[in-house]
Amino acid sequence: MSPLHRINPAELSPPTGFSHAVTATGGQLVFLAGQTALDQDGKVVGAALPEQFATALTNLLTALRAAGGAPADLARVTVYATDVADYRTHAVELGRIWRQLAGRDYPAMAVIGVARLWDEQALVEIDGVAVLP
Repeated sequence: MSPLHRINPAELSPPTGFSHAVTATGGQLVFLAGQTALDQDGKVVGAALPEQFATALTNLLTALRAAGGAPADLARVTVYATDVADYRTHAVELGRIWRQLAGRDYPAMAVIGVARLWDEQALVEIDGVAVLP
């Protein structure tokens, strides 16, 4: 049984691609460092946001799996975007990418606009917290 319970109160706007709250009981916490669209050689790949998002999410999930977790174990994810308007424009496609890579067990999430990321070519960075059973 998962240590995570997703809560979406009827009094709040229906969530799309996130959960309003996630509780965790027991388990082991995994703090996942921010991941961008870096390849194994440390180069940013992908010119457009959807490509970079897919690589950054893949990198995050790779770190999670190496720690013994799975996408459904994600309790909290923060997405840092250099262009929130571009993020909103691609929201449907980004949601599709999320579902393909991470499924439909949505964590509590936030998207935060930032002036820039560590690598100037990076358009998005994703970090998170997971709870392993």
